[in-house]
Amino acid sequence: MLATFRSVRTILLAIFMLMAGSGFLSTLIAIRLEQAGAGSFWIGLVATAYFAGLTVGALRVPQLIARIGHIRAFAAFVAIYSATSLTYAILDNPALWTGLRFIDGFVMSGVFVCLESWLNRLANARNRSAVLAAYMVALYAGQAVGQFLLNLGDNGPALPFMASAILLSLASLPVVLTRIDQPVLDPFRPFPVRRLYDSSPLGAVGSLATGVMLGAFYALGPVFAQRSGFGLSQVALFASCVITGGVALQYPLGLLSDRFDRRRVIAACFVAAFAVCLLLSLVARPGAIFALGALFGGFAFALYPLCVAHTNDHLGEDERVGASSGLVLVYSVGAAAGPLWGTAGMGAMGPQGLFAAIGLIALAGAGFAGWRMATSEPVPSKDQQTFRTLPRTTAMAAIVETTEGMARPVRRARR
Repeated sequence: MLATFRSVRTILLAIFMLMAGSGFLSTLIAIRLEQAGAGSFWIGLVATAYFAGLTVGALRVPQLIARIGHIRAFAAFVAIYSATSLTYAILDNPALWTGLRFIDGFVMSGVFVCLESWLNRLANARNRSAVLAAYMVALYAGQAVGQFLLNLGDNGPALPFMASAILLSLASLPVVLTRIDQPVLDPFRPFPVRRLYDSSPLGAVGSLATGVMLGAFYALGPVFAQRSGFGLSQVALFASCVITGGVALQYPLGLLSDRFDRRRVIAACFVAAFAVCLLLSLVARPGAIFALGALFGGFAFALYPLCVAHTNDHLGEDERVGASSGLVLVYSVGAAAGPLWGTAGMGAMGPQGLFAAIGLIALAGAGFAGWRMATSEPVPSKDQQTFRTLPRTTAMAAIVETTEGMARPVRRARR
């Protein structure tokens, strides 16, 4: 295990610093727009632009990386993200911020493709699970820790954006100075949506619903907390609780899905998420909101990898990478629609309307899962694949956990 960690330590350090520097920006931007009186519509639109950038990036950045190489592409992506982070501190305009967030999403997609294809280069049949687990820990730990950089805003409104730019810039050093062989990306195509749905209706619809739920939360969760009377430190703690809960429950729920009909576990997660959302739309005590936020993250974060695993149960080994790529795109489309759906809920019911809107999507997901269980046979237990935790980043993460990757070394980086 220690040898595995040493082999990927530069990549893990880079992703930790990147997520610490960028993971709290969605929270910070939502808070700043709220303080400026921009309204829920603009907050939702700015967030939608980020997820739209992720979606377009997932389709376009692999070709760019293939042309110029991983190190140059990574350095360019990080430099652009660092520049946009500083621009938020200089120019306060919702329309401009919408364009900047689209750029952020695009370059972040490129960052994920670079790092995840490098991880695939370093992983082998013996250590793939450990490599992916270490990547997940670095990614979510950076995102959770970074939330507390919001507190710098108490000392100056520009400081959190400056801290973000510093961390993003420093995150490029472990990569541009690495001696690890650069991989090259072989092309792969995502499943057409129709084929993806035909292969696994619940996998496709569940990924879409999860995207809507989490897109709405990431965009408007900080606004919900602030309108509930939370200060900056409490908003940061609330976001961190949701992320921590999401990490804590993924593996136990995944093990449960390996033992039973996976559709039942997916349905149960949707029902549990609905119940938690209902409570969040009713309670007002900070302690209860923090605890319920952790539970919401636990059930909501587990849904995407469960849907990927359920889809893989219906596919051959050679189809899973394309299917995973398709599911990432479906999730991203849902995430782009989520902020606008959450905005509608808050417009109708106030801050509690956010979780009421998310809860309705969870209830619809549970209903669809129940319909699938009533109208189709379960996958035989002997044919179910082993659950693996997966981030909702790019299809390259799915490649990392397979026995054979799609990236191969072609040259050695300069020493």
